[in-house]
Amino acid sequence: MRTIRVSGKMLLAILLFFACRPAGLQAQDIHFSQFFEAPLLRNPSLAGLFTGDVRVQMVYRDQWNSITNAYKSGSLNAEYKLPVGKGDDFLTTGIQILYDKAGTAGLTTTDFLPALNYHKSLSSNKTSYLSVGFMGGLVEKNIDRSKITTNAQYDGAAYNPALADGETFSSPKYDYFDGAVGASYNAAFGPDYMNSYFVGLAYHHFNRPRNSFYRNAASALNPKLVVSGGMKFHIDDNNFFTLQADYSNQGSFNEVIGGVMYSYKVGEADQPEYTIHGGAFLRWKDAFVPVIKIDYNPFSVALSYDVNVSQLKTVSQGRGGIELSISYIGFLDRDNSSKYKVLCPRF
Repeated sequence: MRTIRVSGKMLLAILLFFACRPAGLQAQDIHFSQFFEAPLLRNPSLAGLFTGDVRVQMVYRDQWNSITNAYKSGSLNAEYKLPVGKGDDFLTTGIQILYDKAGTAGLTTTDFLPALNYHKSLSSNKTSYLSVGFMGGLVEKNIDRSKITTNAQYDGAAYNPALADGETFSSPKYDYFDGAVGASYNAAFGPDYMNSYFVGLAYHHFNRPRNSFYRNAASALNPKLVVSGGMKFHIDDNNFFTLQADYSNQGSFNEVIGGVMYSYKVGEADQPEYTIHGGAFLRWKDAFVPVIKIDYNPFSVALSYDVNVSQLKTVSQGRGGIELSISYIGFLDRDNSSKYKVLCPRF
């Protein structure tokens, strides 16, 4: 592979890109600070852990845009939950779509990942579910080769775009199949079982797909292990706290993110007019993330901003990425709606 020449602006974009996703082709996956709004990216067995029949969530992230055109990411997931038989078991089907565009050369990744999750009830008198999920599908990557210049295109005096770039990959686009499996346990606890928690373990990229335009075996994507947990506990009918955290390991890289949000229901506790959430999360050695969120049934909107606390904080002047999420959770007009179930997987 020939040396690629870049401008100062492109060099800064590359430095920021690899600082956020270390080690190039062996890099960490795309991540969101509002990770709690993209549950299937955490663990496919977290599909269906909500009070409702359907859930649709969207997260958009704009990172480092104040400094250079580094990357923009978007996640869209949809889930459909339905009871199984006459007992308390449930099945959730879903889809995870992920889009990411990075850098001046426009490295674009698009994921299309169907998901399936089975929830097995473990108790007849309270919410207690073991869930096992699978997610797998097609990933496509492409790059704008016209925006990359190499040493082979310099004739000794100046850049000559008519010269071949000297690269050996034949196509600016490739695709591969990817898969993830996971298991989680969620349960209710406390007075009147008002509180809930979940723990989960997921294994992503178990098929080790080749992640390279050169399609060589050495570029296999490292599997990723994700340990997730969350707890929601009420102070009273209208006030509650929610804690969430993830630990991820991919190759030689680790990531820890966690935090807490305080929530207040305005109006009647059972059917509030709206709910206001506020809190903060910390991605260890990377970013401090304040979050605000408003629920106006059946919709929710959340806004967060990464305050950079990594080694790049001087270059970035503390600026990081802004994220916006919008979600919908609702019940369907059907006889077997989970609205009429006493027990149901939820968080």
